[in-house]
Amino acid sequence: MSRTEPITGYEWLARAIAESGTSHVFFVDAVLRHTLVELGTLGVTRVLAHSEKAAAYMADAYGRVSGRPGICFAQSVGAANLAAGLQDAYLGRAPVIALTGRKASTLQHRNSYQEIPHAPLFSAVTKFSADVDGAGNLPRLFRQAWREAVSGTPRPTHLDLAGHTADVIESGTVAEPTASPATRMGIPPHRPTPPDADIERAAAALTGAKRVAIVAGAGATHSGAGPELVRLAELLAAPLGTSLGGRELVPTRHRLCIGAVGNYGAPPANQIVHEADLVLFVGCHTGDQVTHTWRIPPIDTPVVQIDIDGAELGRSYPNTLGLMGDPKATLQKLVSAIGRPTRDSTYADRAAGIVAAWRETMAPLFASGEAPIRVERLCAEITRALPEDGILVADTGYSGIWSSTCIEMNGAGQQYLRAAGSLGWSFPASLGAKCAAGARKVVCFTGDGALYYHLPELETARRRGIAVVLVVNNNSGFGQSWPSARRQQGNRPGDPRELVLFGPTNFADVARNFGLRGIRVEQPDGIAPALRDALASDETVVVDVATALEPRAPEPWTPPA
Repeated sequence: MSRTEPITGYEWLARAIAESGTSHVFFVDAVLRHTLVELGTLGVTRVLAHSEKAAAYMADAYGRVSGRPGICFAQSVGAANLAAGLQDAYLGRAPVIALTGRKASTLQHRNSYQEIPHAPLFSAVTKFSADVDGAGNLPRLFRQAWREAVSGTPRPTHLDLAGHTADVIESGTVAEPTASPATRMGIPPHRPTPPDADIERAAAALTGAKRVAIVAGAGATHSGAGPELVRLAELLAAPLGTSLGGRELVPTRHRLCIGAVGNYGAPPANQIVHEADLVLFVGCHTGDQVTHTWRIPPIDTPVVQIDIDGAELGRSYPNTLGLMGDPKATLQKLVSAIGRPTRDSTYADRAAGIVAAWRETMAPLFASGEAPIRVERLCAEITRALPEDGILVADTGYSGIWSSTCIEMNGAGQQYLRAAGSLGWSFPASLGAKCAAGARKVVCFTGDGALYYHLPELETARRRGIAVVLVVNNNSGFGQSWPSARRQQGNRPGDPRELVLFGPTNFADVARNFGLRGIRVEQPDGIAPALRDALASDETVVVDVATALEPRAPEPWTPPA
């Protein structure tokens, strides 16, 4: 790489970020102040959050929507909080670059104020983490952090910059160009495919099985493999399910779509996949959630698995024929190799019948006129209101189950982002998603228990003019845990409400106190006009929906013992 006239570390970093196409960065003061000032002059929006975790969640969703790393900053004392916020990005496979300050090496291991070792904090939640001791090393390591974030399985990366507020790096000099092919990479940066012989073996296995089911995950979403998945499912007469990370991939009302599979899945999906002779996993890490703790499909089921990360092939299912490659490109070759086989549609017909029967049982709940409002009715109204290119951001727990089983997606422009396990993730994440989404509308679906984590970010939304529709499933408690709390309390002295219930809060009033609009909905017929009003707004609007605590989200089908 040719040398250039030396510039300061902060000038280099700001220019590199701006020239990468990054539109927003997320941070908590005080860190990289010179860099942040320079970013402002270069047109990059600086989003000051109220906690490091919220900044990480914003960067996480920014990365998921943009397909490029979201960038977040924290000073030394905030590094532990920032690392905690990266857990969801790591589990959800989102590209993030986290930058932290740390005290200079001469101050390490001397009981320095506010300083603890950062390497252990970030080791579990990043795929690459490096110390940057001098400004001269910044270009090389920043480029590598970017490559690692978007390559293979996308995940967070971390650079620990010398100086409590990264001041050592900012004040140093750099003599390298700021523009680089590395920082123009998005997901996927490359589209490798398996050898033709492997494709032929997989095609033979798929066409040789009578009952094939397909389960697609976040890797297929990253690859944009939706059309190829639908085409292959149609050729094989194969029921098509997804993980939560693949929820946006295919039209959920397509005849072959069976919905989300696993612990958070609708009842039909697990039953259908359990009956398969062979399961094709596409960009789907076969963890316990999507497999209902490795029971869906049974552990001895023959599997064909496509993943860009070779380490995932056969990780959970021993009888796996692995295809290492980009899901979209690999599916294209697989479709070509399969041709137009003659297939028996009995399995697909049975699957469609099971799904149709389940939808019929749910229809009265989707139309319920009860008050307090049933969550099924709220989900049905969100389905009708979500724009054709809208983005739905859902929290974990019941928010993830309700949204993945009861909200329909069009598979052609809408996106579905969900928390990978961190309660409270969705609201800050929805702000980050909106920063990457431009004019597209973003709807956040959260419970009141989750929203309490990051209520101060209402001020961030107002201050920075970030417009999302924040829908609160407000049942004044952790509804998912309520039956368990009562059961475990039993007849013993004490009140189980102390374990999981909150005092009632009107979040529409809270929104108004933050200078935002709030709409309180207490009757089902009020949901649709409230959502229309909120979606038409150019500011964040809180739609606080008073829902019932008792109704249970759909339970996944479990095979007999």
